[in-house]
Amino acid sequence: MSELVSTRIRTTAAKLGLPHLAESLKQYAGRADEAKMGYLDFLDLVLAEELAVRDDRRFRQGLRLSKLPHHKTLDEYDFTFQPELDPRKIKDLATLAFVESKGNAALLGPPGVGKTHIAVALSVAACRAGFSVYFTTLDDMVRQLRAAEAGGRLNSKLRTYLRPGVLVVDEVGYQPLERAEANLVFQVISKRYEKGSIILTSNKTFSEWGQVFGDEVLATAILDRLLHHCDVVSINGPSYRLKNRLAAIERDANVA
Repeated sequence: MSELVSTRIRTTAAKLGLPHLAESLKQYAGRADEAKMGYLDFLDLVLAEELAVRDDRRFRQGLRLSKLPHHKTLDEYDFTFQPELDPRKIKDLATLAFVESKGNAALLGPPGVGKTHIAVALSVAACRAGFSVYFTTLDDMVRQLRAAEAGGRLNSKLRTYLRPGVLVVDEVGYQPLERAEANLVFQVISKRYEKGSIILTSNKTFSEWGQVFGDEVLATAILDRLLHHCDVVSINGPSYRLKNRLAAIERDANVA
């Protein structure tokens, strides 16, 4: 390939918004020469590489906007520590069929069993698949909505929680809510109903949600919409955090 043609292609690629092609043209041409590619094979190579770069860029941007607290995957989850949890249930969720159908997933169990880890892992998979994701704790969402309501910006702030394809609501039940706060949660749940997915984690059983939301009728209305299309996974094993803490204490004692 002549330098003149190479320069022209790089210039055109840059104008078309294909910066990776502009930067890697010489490398692609070398691979094509080495493999004795035909014109169509060369074009397929260039387009596939450019698509992969764009997908990776979109994925990284999606992770940044998601506000996920970390980017753990299911490969990092120790299923052997939770023998009562069937890995197949989680792997079924990881297919994202519930996201495709705008359904929900609820992860229930005591603190420390890895609910947030799984929720984040599913969220990372959703980002990889091209879905928009937003992570929040219930307490923070309520606080943000109350502040927006007080400032006359409630409808605008609601869009933060209605817009993403997947809304992750962590730590449901750690703090009881006032009725006005519970009503704000109901607005989010009802407006997302069959329009977008919710992944939530809770240390409370659904029968205890009346206490969490301060009103049995309102809690029932929330659950009615949430559970209509929902995969529920209960994790009732030991705490990872406690295990790690006890292991650290034991190491310190042995050193001493």
